[in-house]
Amino acid sequence: MTSSSVSASASPRPAPHGSSSDRAVRHFNQVDLSRRWNISPRTLERWRWLKQGPRYLKIGGRVVYRLEDIEAFEAAQIKKAGPQTDVGCE
Repeated sequence: MTSSSVSASASPRPAPHGSSSDRAVRHFNQVDLSRRWNISPRTLERWRWLKQGPRYLKIGGRVVYRLEDIEAFEAAQIKKAGPQTDVGCE
């Protein structure tokens, strides 16, 4: 695999003009995200059909995921183990 065959959708892009953030926006395509999470690309397709999973953009027939949406979805999936107890409270 040559470096030219790497997906351009995963490369950093500048924020839109007038954006309140100077942070570059990063997009992942379906294959990029499936590799990040070690799941099948078809799982992401199914999640979109079921309206589950992270938010996505559809631009010109292509589906892309913004890094901020991926990270927000990951954060929402964090589960606590065991019962929650208040230490030091009476």
